[in-house]
Amino acid sequence: MHFSIPDTQEFIDDSGNAYLGYNIHINGLFHCTVRYKQLLNLHVQLGKELDVVLPEFPPKKLFPLTVNQQEERRALLEKYIQTIGQNSAINSSELLNGFLLHAQQETAGEHSGVENLDIFLINGQKITISASPGENSEQILMKFCRLIELHEKYACYFALFLMHQEEDDSNINVLRKLQNFESPLVTHKSIPLISVKIVLAKSYWNPAYDEELMQDKVALNLLYVQTASEIDRGWISVPNESRDRLASIRARSNKKEYMKLARSFKYYGYVQFAACLSDYPEPRTRVLVSIGKNELNLRIYQEGEEECEATFEVTRMRCWRITTLHNTAEKHEDEEYSLELSFEYLMSKNQLQWITISSEQAILMSVCLQAMIDELLIKSIGGNKNQEKSSKTWTYMRRDGNSQVIATSPSTDSINKTDQESEHQSMPTKAEPIMRKITERLSAVTVKKSDGIKRSTNILNKGDGSTENNAFHMIGDDDL
Repeated sequence: MHFSIPDTQEFIDDSGNAYLGYNIHINGLFHCTVRYKQLLNLHVQLGKELDVVLPEFPPKKLFPLTVNQQEERRALLEKYIQTIGQNSAINSSELLNGFLLHAQQETAGEHSGVENLDIFLINGQKITISASPGENSEQILMKFCRLIELHEKYACYFALFLMHQEEDDSNINVLRKLQNFESPLVTHKSIPLISVKIVLAKSYWNPAYDEELMQDKVALNLLYVQTASEIDRGWISVPNESRDRLASIRARSNKKEYMKLARSFKYYGYVQFAACLSDYPEPRTRVLVSIGKNELNLRIYQEGEEECEATFEVTRMRCWRITTLHNTAEKHEDEEYSLELSFEYLMSKNQLQWITISSEQAILMSVCLQAMIDELLIKSIGGNKNQEKSSKTWTYMRRDGNSQVIATSPSTDSINKTDQESEHQSMPTKAEPIMRKITERLSAVTVKKSDGIKRSTNILNKGDGSTENNAFHMIGDDDL
């Protein structure tokens, strides 16, 4: 997870005493505001519950902090939470995710009550379910899957995503995948854009998973409407010689045959990103980025030349980093983008080269790469997507210092069945675009200055601002 604490807020408690609240942003978006003592309480519990070495927590002070000391504490807390966000054992723990979920609820002032929540399928069909602020993304997903009668064992292959679509249906922006540290109800209400919707879509990269899902009627239908939507939007390239056959199969509603044919087309299983800039093969080259099938693909558009392609396999990326260019007086006026994704690529056996992509979707690209690598590593050890959960009890300290005991269940199937009585399915609306897996396993951020431009760069494992690729070491001489 990509954590930052860019600023603070001052509050007055019930006794009239002032205190600072630290604004936590996750993956570039504001998530919650917490006090120092809340983070300290989390630190103590992490040390007791998890078998990991925790970074040093900023020490308490006996006297009120000066302005400089307040800024120093903010920076130290940011460094602390960035560091624990790099540890997969910590950022996947129910303790950290539960803390962030409850902190989001407290910040939003939402603690109870059931409301209607609209969730869309890829074909635009809207299904309204009842949801409460205390239900995280996995619980809402499971509730939704039960409603559409998708078998529970297939639920882990799908996820809920935030998607923004222009009113004229001409432009689509994938915002992110909803994670278990947040409440879909609270997150959706916090977004000011009315055109942002929660959409169900498949959440995996390995196309081999298709085979199992296609044996289930409901899962097959979800794959079918998603693939048909991609083809309609031109995200999957259909050869001219296959168009008539594909149309005939679609007219006969033979979903399994349609899927078998579509899976052979170029860019099936890829995420398509908006046009952006790259320094490959030359600086400020206009490109289209696609990520899928264990590679990053660039469609290169150079003035006066035909379109060409370049592909970069994820196992040959030694590391990558995200850089943020903040708005400053020194920033160049012609800068089109404020984010950069740079990766170090093994071009040949003894040649490593840095390649940079400038795009507002750079964070999404990074998360896609990490998600793809996660699947590769799981496959290499013979694992699967289903994960068992243990029952835990922990304590959440609120801003006022009061605490509540939280009990986590080993199963997400703990939602009151009476909720389903209020769930109803509305009439389909116009087709919605495809959403793809965005696993948020981003690393931390630090700030440095270069050439007069303030930049924020991800740090993980290495000290040079790079995210280490664990799958890089899987490459062998035969791959070079």
